[in-house]
Amino acid sequence: MKAPRFIALFFAFTVVFVPQLIGTATARPRDRGQKYSATLIAPRAGEVLVAGQVYRIQWRSELPILDLSMCETELRLSVDGGRTFTWITGERDPTVKYVDWTVPNTPTNSAVIDVHFGCLGLYPETASIQTHAAFIIRPPAD
Repeated sequence: MKAPRFIALFFAFTVVFVPQLIGTATARPRDRGQKYSATLIAPRAGEVLVAGQVYRIQWRSELPILDLSMCETELRLSVDGGRTFTWITGERDPTVKYVDWTVPNTPTNSAVIDVHFGCLGLYPETASIQTHAAFIIRPPAD
C-alpha cells in the first residue's frame, strides 16, 4: 500500500519541480531582453604595453537587471588574436570595472581581452571578446 503512495508523490514531485530545475540548470536569463555586453576602455586598439609594467585594464559593461550577488566577472587574455585564452583574474565583483594587471612577458602583436560574465543559475557564462581592441605586448627593455 505504501508503494503506490510513494509513486504518486514521486510523480507529483517530478511534475512540479523538474521543470524549474531544468530551467535553472540551463541558466537562461529570466527576461530574454536582458543582455550582457562589455566594451574595453583600456588598453586601446594598437596600444603598446611592456612586460612587467602594472597597467590598469578598464571597461564599461551593461549588466542584466538581476541580483548580482551570485554573479561574477573574469578577465581572460589571448596572445593569439582570440583563439585561446588564459585567466588574468579569477572571479570578481561584476560592478568593479577595472583591474590593475602586471603585463606578462608574452610578446605578441595580437593580444585580446575577454571580459567574461555569468551568474550561477541566473545567467549563462557569456564571453565578450574585445577583438576590436587588439593591443601589443613587448618584452621589457634591456
